[in-house]
Amino acid sequence: MTRIDAHQVADDVFAFTGTDVNWVILQEGTEVTLIDAGWNGDIQDVERSVRSLGRRPQDLRAVLLTHAHADHTGALNHLHDNYGVPLYMDAAEVPNALGETTESGGPVDVAKLLYRPRVVRWAARITRAGALRHFVFPAAQAFPQRGGGALDLPGRPVPIATHGHTSGHTSYFLPEIGVVISGDALVTAHPTVNGVGPRLLPAFFSHDQHSAIRALSTLQKLDGDVLIPGHGPTWYGPISESADRALDLVIST
Repeated sequence: MTRIDAHQVADDVFAFTGTDVNWVILQEGTEVTLIDAGWNGDIQDVERSVRSLGRRPQDLRAVLLTHAHADHTGALNHLHDNYGVPLYMDAAEVPNALGETTESGGPVDVAKLLYRPRVVRWAARITRAGALRHFVFPAAQAFPQRGGGALDLPGRPVPIATHGHTSGHTSYFLPEIGVVISGDALVTAHPTVNGVGPRLLPAFFSHDQHSAIRALSTLQKLDGDVLIPGHGPTWYGPISESADRALDLVIST
């Protein structure tokens, strides 16, 4: 079991870091929503993060997925099979979760970076966490509400289509408190990149990097000032400026 890093980002919004990846819990009374679920090796830490807030896994109304890459899906089957927790995502992401399609970077791309010691250490960590195992998620289903707007779940998250990293990648916006949970559409750090600050992941991680770049314009329009990424620390400041900064890095490379 790894040591999870946890911090409260805003009222009833909590961010957790497992094996080089983040997940988020939104709390509303005695009920909670989980956004993303770490690696398979993070299962017990995901459950422990729920219990750390005085809640039980049975209190989870749903898990919302940003996208169906292995570092965000680890606890999904465990939570559904043991506690009946439903799993929701963009309709375009369901085929990825069901294993009908595969949209992720391959080990060959990572291997090209293994001359860097920190990448070697990261690769070892994620291998232990289940990076070489393949899982499918039969409970995957599209969002129960159509037409946009807030989901009827604790925290009232609003799905924001940020397709590109995968075909159905989704960020989540909490407009009342200005928090954006961006998954891998916008990160602030990763072992395969240098520095800390808003940026895209390397192109080989994405299904369609051109669409991933265009998705930054969607994030630029959100009136928020707290970014909780899928990788890296929480970032404070206007979301529009964070997206601009990431776009500047794309242009400069």
